[in-house]
Amino acid sequence: MTETETSSNLLLAVQHLSVSYHPRGGRIQSGPPATERIRAVTDVSFRLHRGERLSLIGQSGSGKSTIANALLGLLPAHATVDSGTGSFRDVDLFARRTEKAWNRIRGGSIAYVPQDPDIALNPVKRMGSQIDETLRLHGGVRDRDELRRRSIALFEQVGLTDPARIHDAFPHQLSGGQRQRALIAIALAGEPEIIIADEPTSGLDVTVQKLVLDLLDDVVRSRSLSVLLITHDLAVASERTDSIVVLHRGDVVENGPTHAVVRSPRDPYTRRLFDVVPSRSSRRLLATSNGRLESSRIEVADRLQPQLIAVENLSKAYATRSARAGTTVTRAVRDISFSIPEHSTYGLVGESGSGKSTVARIIAGIDRPDSGSLTYRGRDALTTSRSGRREFSRSVQYIFQNPYSSLDPKMKVSDIVAEPLEGFRIGSKQERSDRVREALAAVGLEREYLGRKPTELSGGQRQRVAIARAVALRPEMIVLDEPVSALDVSVQAQVLQLLVDLQSAFGLTYLFISHDLGVIRLVADRVGVLHHGALIEEAHVDDVFSNPRHDYTRLLIDSIPSLAGIPEQLTRHSRMGSQT
Repeated sequence: MTETETSSNLLLAVQHLSVSYHPRGGRIQSGPPATERIRAVTDVSFRLHRGERLSLIGQSGSGKSTIANALLGLLPAHATVDSGTGSFRDVDLFARRTEKAWNRIRGGSIAYVPQDPDIALNPVKRMGSQIDETLRLHGGVRDRDELRRRSIALFEQVGLTDPARIHDAFPHQLSGGQRQRALIAIALAGEPEIIIADEPTSGLDVTVQKLVLDLLDDVVRSRSLSVLLITHDLAVASERTDSIVVLHRGDVVENGPTHAVVRSPRDPYTRRLFDVVPSRSSRRLLATSNGRLESSRIEVADRLQPQLIAVENLSKAYATRSARAGTTVTRAVRDISFSIPEHSTYGLVGESGSGKSTVARIIAGIDRPDSGSLTYRGRDALTTSRSGRREFSRSVQYIFQNPYSSLDPKMKVSDIVAEPLEGFRIGSKQERSDRVREALAAVGLEREYLGRKPTELSGGQRQRVAIARAVALRPEMIVLDEPVSALDVSVQAQVLQLLVDLQSAFGLTYLFISHDLGVIRLVADRVGVLHHGALIEEAHVDDVFSNPRHDYTRLLIDSIPSLAGIPEQLTRHSRMGSQT
């Protein structure tokens, strides 16, 4: 490609970008002391050409989302672009402009798929009306029937089953993965030239992840569209992007073609990221005193372990009402039965909407089933007394899939973690304070985070606060609903090892829900596979991966992404070598 051709195909250029935050919450004006500023991004440069797919990779808090927000005019009031330029064609993206002017850029020329659908979607508007806004503003569609037809077609394109129902549903009536796919449909509605996708598949199971990424690839090819992919999933980046920019604490440590970065990473930080990528061949983590990642083929003797939790013939249905279709009943869970031995980890996998979170909420006592039984240590957990329910709720803690919606944005981190301790009147004020600090330190958050609020944290940092809140109460069982889906692989490895170490130290029992089978293989003793609300397969984790009985289970395993261009044996060797 000639220099002229390269220039004519250049859509986005970022040169020497630096961004700072002011911890006091006010916009940085002229000249606060240097210590008052938190530098989030330092001297970052990259280019994105027509039809190119570029990924930004790095730990939570490395500056990935800050870069995206700067390019879209979405930086919070207490942040400023200190230096650098950012241009889309001839448009200066860092120039001051009105929100109306920004709206002509966002959603049209440049579309944004945010990390958190619960923040991006209006909870009191049906999904159809939310995608209609983009079609009206950027597509010029006015006819009501045409809007409905186009909206349903877009929902179908991103792999949403029963798109007419999705069109009439509210966000809370959809699973996390369904909401994420709806965001991608909204982004495509404006027919943009660039899509900035901030963790667009973090809430999706591997099969739907593949479908959505295949869709983005098709759009890139058919429309010469470009994608700036922000992700912590190195396997996805290696398979789906042409170039990679690796960020570490706001600095670019690696930048180049994907095949070159993946095959021969130059920076030690990049090599560490690749070393901890979970895969279909990962082996189970075992708790160690030094906290290093270890693996073992040792099986839990299920038959010798007392059963802590048992569900039998559990069923649950939800009713959705709409003006057009009337009342529609969806059977979320259909007659499932399984048990979880004490001190073990039970992994529950399946597509978004398969019923995983419904099962989790029933076991945690948040929802009640329509039929079936739930027993805890042999006692009925559904019809127990008020004091029994209180004891059960203390013994079984829940880590939600979405840390932002489960954390009060007005509370400090220290108060969030202390809240369950105060609710159950555990210890003195000083003892609660000590336990809060210990829990935060265990998940990698130091004293400086005690006074921050969720809005001042990255997605991964918020997830770690949610884990610390559950761990601080020291329950017997923790229900983990996608607990590491928002974390980059290095922090994910630390948190998973933390969970395994805590299980060993305190005799914890886990119900671990994840769409990432590589993660499930690392932590689970037994695995149950849910499909359309039915438990289609259940066995020891090694048996499921080495000899899956059901076609759907084989599809899940085959859909696990791997580091493109690196043989699986080399990945395993690198990972094992990093532990010695």
